[in-house]
Amino acid sequence: MEKSNVTDEKNTLTNALTPQQIVGELDKYIIGQFEAKRSVAIALRNRARRQMLAEDMQDEVAPKNIIMIGSTGVGKTEIARRLARLVEAPFIKVEASKYTEIGYVGRDVESMIRDLTETAISRVKTEQTEAVEEKAREAAEERLLDYIFPVPRSLQQRPRLQDDALEEPEEEDDDELLQLPFDLGPDPEAEAEEAREKERERYLKTRERFRDWLREGRLEDKPVEINVKHQNMPFVEIFSPGGIEEMDINFKDMFNNILPNQTKKRRVPVSEARTILMQEEAEKLIDMDAVISEAIERVENSGIVFLDEIDKIAGRESRHGPDVSREGVQRDILPIVEGSTVTTKYGAVRTHHILFIAAGAFHVSSPSDLIPELQGRFPIRVELKSLNKSDFKSILTEPKNALVKQYVALLQTEGIDAEITDDAIDEIAALAFQVNESVEDIGARRLHTIMEKLFENLFFDAPDLEKKSITIDAEYVRAELSEIVKDQDLSRYIL
Repeated sequence: MEKSNVTDEKNTLTNALTPQQIVGELDKYIIGQFEAKRSVAIALRNRARRQMLAEDMQDEVAPKNIIMIGSTGVGKTEIARRLARLVEAPFIKVEASKYTEIGYVGRDVESMIRDLTETAISRVKTEQTEAVEEKAREAAEERLLDYIFPVPRSLQQRPRLQDDALEEPEEEDDDELLQLPFDLGPDPEAEAEEAREKERERYLKTRERFRDWLREGRLEDKPVEINVKHQNMPFVEIFSPGGIEEMDINFKDMFNNILPNQTKKRRVPVSEARTILMQEEAEKLIDMDAVISEAIERVENSGIVFLDEIDKIAGRESRHGPDVSREGVQRDILPIVEGSTVTTKYGAVRTHHILFIAAGAFHVSSPSDLIPELQGRFPIRVELKSLNKSDFKSILTEPKNALVKQYVALLQTEGIDAEITDDAIDEIAALAFQVNESVEDIGARRLHTIMEKLFENLFFDAPDLEKKSITIDAEYVRAELSEIVKDQDLSRYIL
């Protein structure tokens, strides 16, 4: 048994990405910020390393939580999102400023773990649905054929002629019956059975013809009437000063157990009916207990919570007397980050090994303004650098789905081939950097506003343009944007 566990642990580390591979994948989408990528890559690799340790030591190894410090638009959220997508880990992004101290109306801090669990349940359920997709498709096809070409009544319930027959004669009378001098004629039961067999063959032959038409897609638009599960959920409104999250009552499941499932007839196209029936059949094939168990295991061992805007609760005291204490919010978050057990409708979830990545601009406050206990739970701190003109140029062209590629592809949908020259990209990057310097630094998000304003007239006129080939150069960029950039008051509102 121990030998197999060691093998599984080795496979876990072998299958996990190395830190260099993680950084390489992040480089496809995020420009620069090598230190931040390096830190999250190490933290992610340490998870796989922890699973190779003995069980008693696994519990002692705490996750290396990270605080990313940097102004908006430098890539903090994108690093966390791409990281979670890279390893297919349960991931949720929450904003610390939305949580309130216990006793106030607002979101309970434990709700972040409940939301993370819901995300994991959804992901595992999707995976299980894909695994049983073929079986669900076959079952849905049979049900669909039953709706399109129902079984004739004569074949639904075969009459049992023997039930109406007289009692069988005793054995000593068999010889006498066989010696009767007259012919009894054809057996009515045998004839009825033969007729039923012929009808059954005709039915099956026609059904197979409909099956072929279904698979060929010849019936996709034909309407069909199907029975769909339907349940009238009563409207319940609850007024609770602490929020319904604290009550931890799953009213939907409760009413599902009380009220019987009902069906209603719906007339829909065959294509839609197939989708509905496949979902119902997949639900039957999926073991929800196994889904819940797998999801909770993933949350506890590979879940990632991105805690944004943590600088908004970094103050030690509230600026207004009756307002919610920011230090109180920190103390409520502390047990979750420190490691506790959160009760969800799917069961208890331990947060001891969930990776927390906090982020904030920290313009007014600093990480040292957090309470000491919370600071100690974020041992890794990384400062993300502000973006310069060179970074903007790289963001426009280098990532896998760069902005320039996106806008060219959008114009291609209208049949327009657009070429954005290198000098135009230089000009866009320079204008974005200039506006960030003069108005407010919002990082790479400034590129979105610049590009949207640059292409505004082109997108509006695109369907009516006769010329289907357009070149966007530096002169075109200056003509569209230079006046807005020069006017500081105007650029504040438009860019």
